Amino acid sequence: MAATTTTHHPTQKTYWLVAVMLAVVTAVEIAIPYISALDSVRAVLLILFSLVKFITVIAVFMHLRWDLRSYRLYFLFGLIGALAVFMVVLATFRAF
Repeated sequence: MAATTTTHHPTQKTYWLVAVMLAVVTAVEIAIPYISALDSVRAVLLILFSLVKFITVIAVFMHLRWDLRSYRLYFLFGLIGALAVFMVVLATFRAF
């Protein structure tokens, strides 16, 4: 008996919704530096918004939702490593 594999792909509507969501998040990221009330949390907000975009792109456009779970872990380890390096750089230049 041959194993059957099913592939799930997002619909065109999903791609458009994700594109709109990414555009809105990008617009907010661009606006954050211009809002002086957010000066104390600017870096944290920008990091959070970039994480949202990173996870969205990986989950939807790279189809990781339907791939092996270990693939998600590879990206997670890379993300954690990148954040660790970024935090070290910020700490080195006392940008916190």
